[in-house]
Amino acid sequence: MLLYEDIISGDEMFSDAFPVKEIDGIAYEIDCQMIVVKEGNVDIGANASAEEQEEALEDGATTVNNIAHSFRLQATTYDKKQYLTHLKGYMKAVADKLAEKGDAAAVPDFKAKANDFAKKIVGKFKDYEFYTGENMNPDGMVALLNYREDGVTPYFTFWKHGLKEVKL
Repeated sequence: MLLYEDIISGDEMFSDAFPVKEIDGIAYEIDCQMIVVKEGNVDIGANASAEEQEEALEDGATTVNNIAHSFRLQATTYDKKQYLTHLKGYMKAVADKLAEKGDAAAVPDFKAKANDFAKKIVGKFKDYEFYTGENMNPDGMVALLNYREDGVTPYFTFWKHGLKEVKL
């Protein structure tokens, strides 16, 4: 199994236990779902029966996003100007990390693809919810939560070059 960590903050962001799709060579989209969690219970990923879900809600359980819950991602807010300021600093930090690793040839490719992808994000800015890693490092990656065309199915978008794979 692979665990993906933010190269800036070191926070765990997601694992390949969830469906992962690479987008434009610059980002990953990870399908997720809303789950019911009871205080003190551990989610093992099994589907509860309808009766158990009804009971869970009666017992004061909460409905949470499975990736945000599993990796302790923290919801945050941005207006467009704040997000663009963060993104500019984050992209520079990722480019610097790529250069440090001796991958200087990847930096121009990363910058070009990142600019194009950032324009797509800004174009749909109002559709996104924002999450940071567990430590809420303001310099770290901001994961983007959106919903598929059906308006029900959630998915996260993570910057590919801002992650390192950790084999478990």
